[in-house]
Amino acid sequence: MIKSVAKILTIAICLSFIVVCPRSWAVEPEVYRMGPGDILEVVVWKEDRLSRNDILVRPDGRISLPMVDDIIAAGLTPMELKETIAKSAGRFVQRPMVYVIVREPRSHSYSVIGNVRSPGRFPLEQPTTVLQGIAEAEGFNEWAHKNDVVILRGSGQQQTRLNFSFSEVLSGKGLDQNVTLKPGDTIIVP
Repeated sequence: MIKSVAKILTIAICLSFIVVCPRSWAVEPEVYRMGPGDILEVVVWKEDRLSRNDILVRPDGRISLPMVDDIIAAGLTPMELKETIAKSAGRFVQRPMVYVIVREPRSHSYSVIGNVRSPGRFPLEQPTTVLQGIAEAEGFNEWAHKNDVVILRGSGQQQTRLNFSFSEVLSGKGLDQNVTLKPGDTIIVP
């Protein structure tokens, strides 16, 4: 009896916390937007002639499908692309049921260059901070200037430069420098 009362109280406390908890505490994941290099699968239910595996999003951001021709995929979410394909396929199939699956999210990556043990390009398959990105490149090498790291974000006139000091982040004074990486970011370790 006491155990069941304790369970009920525990459940009630958890539920009240969920109801009272501000929405701002909840972390909303970013919606995935497709880009050049991604590999997609498009399934049109019961329409094998329109379905395709291993569709590459080309450098121009488009994909090609039989009868539907070229469709812009870059910058769209899978749900937005699904709607676009369904509209186009609707000319040939009555009420097409379309499914878009991102099989390989290749367009979302970052680079680490300079004085790290394994420089290169790495996939952004989950939220990754600068520190995690450097760790993915197997850490600093012996010549690294750990407190002069730079993150380049964007391109052309829109490019910004973010500074990263390893010792400040490690001491807890500069935690705001340990930003979450975005697709296309380049970490430069002088």
